[in-house]
Amino acid sequence: MGDKDLIAQQQARDAVEAASFAFQSVAKLSQTKIDEICEAMSQVALAEAERLGKMANEETGFGKADDKREKNRFAAQDVWNYFRNLKTVGVVRETESIVEIASPRGVVAAIIPSTNPTSTAIYKIIIAIKSRNTIVLSPHPSAAKCIAETTRIMRDAAIKLGLPGDAIICLTDSTIEGTEALMKHKKTAVILATGGTGLVRAAYSSGKPAFGVGPGNVPSFIERTANVPKAVRDILTGTCFDNGTICASEQSVVCDAPVEAEVREQFTAQGGHFLSPSEADAVAKVLLTPQRTLNAGIVGKSAAFIADLAGISIPDGTRCLIADCAGVGRDFPWSVEKLSPTLAFFVVNGVEQGANRCQEILQFGGMGHTSGMHTQDRAAAIRYGEQMPTARVIINSPTTHGAIGFSTDLTPSMTLGCGSWGGNVTSDNISPVHLMDIKRVAFETKPVNGLLTTDVRQVVSPTPQPKRTVPKREDIAAIVDSFLSKKLAAMPVEDAKAEPKKVEPRSEPKTVVHEITPENAVQKPVPIATVDFVSEDDVRRAIDKGEKIYISKKTILTPSARDLGEEREVFARI
Repeated sequence: MGDKDLIAQQQARDAVEAASFAFQSVAKLSQTKIDEICEAMSQVALAEAERLGKMANEETGFGKADDKREKNRFAAQDVWNYFRNLKTVGVVRETESIVEIASPRGVVAAIIPSTNPTSTAIYKIIIAIKSRNTIVLSPHPSAAKCIAETTRIMRDAAIKLGLPGDAIICLTDSTIEGTEALMKHKKTAVILATGGTGLVRAAYSSGKPAFGVGPGNVPSFIERTANVPKAVRDILTGTCFDNGTICASEQSVVCDAPVEAEVREQFTAQGGHFLSPSEADAVAKVLLTPQRTLNAGIVGKSAAFIADLAGISIPDGTRCLIADCAGVGRDFPWSVEKLSPTLAFFVVNGVEQGANRCQEILQFGGMGHTSGMHTQDRAAAIRYGEQMPTARVIINSPTTHGAIGFSTDLTPSMTLGCGSWGGNVTSDNISPVHLMDIKRVAFETKPVNGLLTTDVRQVVSPTPQPKRTVPKREDIAAIVDSFLSKKLAAMPVEDAKAEPKKVEPRSEPKTVVHEITPENAVQKPVPIATVDFVSEDDVRRAIDKGEKIYISKKTILTPSARDLGEEREVFARI
């Protein structure tokens, strides 16, 4: 371990200790004071939304500055407005029989990603302080400056209104080892993990309560009754927003056959470009790295950038690259989560085929996150939702905006749980509610003693059993004699007088010796076949069966499959 890692670990430990001490004061703040502090932080983040968005875009190279500004506005304004009147101090709900009292948890360890750095920091700081916790942020190294600046302006505004300075801390030396020290510290109360699959799994294995997310790989089904122009506009809005850096952005379009021609026409008219088979193959080669994982170099980049990287020409004004895809999985790179304005295009016939194809896409990578559908048939939408293994099924809206609560009535959030499908502890959109413990004072409603007129000992004593009569010995002997007499009388005379048969002694078991021949003396090794491509679903099946997956240097691994397989030691390299 290098000096940088040791420094990062020590900084994380010091930060948790300081935040834990500050928590003793924050936990005692009144609802009025907490709300006053959160209001001030919301206002300053809103005022700085444009500058912070530009900083994030310049530092990371991901997305678009204007879209990052809008995400900052959403986190600062929409999230706060939604929770403004939420009670988080003292009695939060009361009936005659049950009184619920909110209790803060303590130090929140907040892992901040590079794809949505400033907006995620704003959101996590607000929900942590609203629930009377303190927070330590661990920024992604490639977005450390903009996350630190976001933390600074919100912290300064809060300090002016009486929040202890150490209630909000951003680590400056961020490494994997430092983040692990933060998550595993004995005084860390809960973890908010937003990042790659490996990071989320590390959070869950830290021994602390953790709220994490999984990969998206969102399919959107255009059903035959859909308003096609709006459906296409919504899908392009979602996948192109901030160049696809939100995990809920559309990754595949599943089109019902009767509207295929109109859908293709609308995509072309609205800025989508369908690639030829050779162009699609060229782009597919830059979607993955030589190690067969998603190429971080195309994440959050524009359609023009990706096309230029692949060496193909596209029309001016192209917003999104679209490739016809014949299947899902090993041999179809376009079916992975791409986090960029690139869409796989599938054609199906009917709701059943459409739902099955969407489910297949999710099972390849994206279980539990989000799926979408465009339709005017409400019953079909509900049937589709019943089949989808996702926590959010967005109807007639961009999945990007619908899933986070921007365009739907879902809880506004920048951290979206994927439930048991995605290995997460919850399927909720994470909010201040998840950062509180609720104590319940319960008054008796079904008396045990007070209203009983009979002695409790009589009530709980077992029901008396009838007394058993034990037969006398001579009575038993008479019954046996009578039974035997009847059996002997019924036997044939010759059988009764017959000599008892002799019992032959058992022979000793024989030992069989097999001759050893050259054919059976040595077992020849059986060659082991390696697989070409591994998805997360393949890894989970191997874990369930207790099997190994044999791979070679040429095997393609999806990011989630690689992280889970290496963690559980499923892979055997040949």
